[in-house]
Amino acid sequence: MDAVEQFVTIAAVVLGALTTHFTNHRVEKQRHRQAMLTRWDGKKLDAYETYVDRMRSCVFLAVELYESREGLRETEKTELELLEGMAEAGRLRGRAFERVMLLGGDEVVEAAHELNARALEVDWQATGKTTGTLDDWRARNRAAFRAVNDFHEAARQDLGVSGSVTGSSHPERDLLLPPARRENGHQGS
Repeated sequence: MDAVEQFVTIAAVVLGALTTHFTNHRVEKQRHRQAMLTRWDGKKLDAYETYVDRMRSCVFLAVELYESREGLRETEKTELELLEGMAEAGRLRGRAFERVMLLGGDEVVEAAHELNARALEVDWQATGKTTGTLDDWRARNRAAFRAVNDFHEAARQDLGVSGSVTGSSHPERDLLLPPARRENGHQGS
């Protein structure tokens, strides 16, 4: 073998080694990037799930307080116990919101802000900070649960989940309400 053939052989080996090294580096970098995305998606899912759970807990406690105050429901808890429960639930809701703020995309953060605003309106009427009729109360609850659905939609998009929770395949649901009471205390139809 002469010097030119040896040089070509060495160049081919070096080129092959460089190509293999470059390819392995890119594959490893892509694998690391995918692992990081998966890791953050898991944290996002946990944050979004916790936030919605905390939000719903707050609304349900507000409903219990409101219905107790308005004589629509009997409860074994005192008003003070209900208010303390709402305060603790609100604290946990705030912590969950902060995680959403840290991990969520722009649309998720905006949906969370809107959901907070609607839920606070429910809280304020339940605690008497704002006044309103039963129809106002129901409208505030409907708005809060529409905001929950909007948050779900934004979170699904942020996580890359296909499909939708709203639209023609999933029509808007209304509040489940008991039949109206008559003045004499009997259930109406």
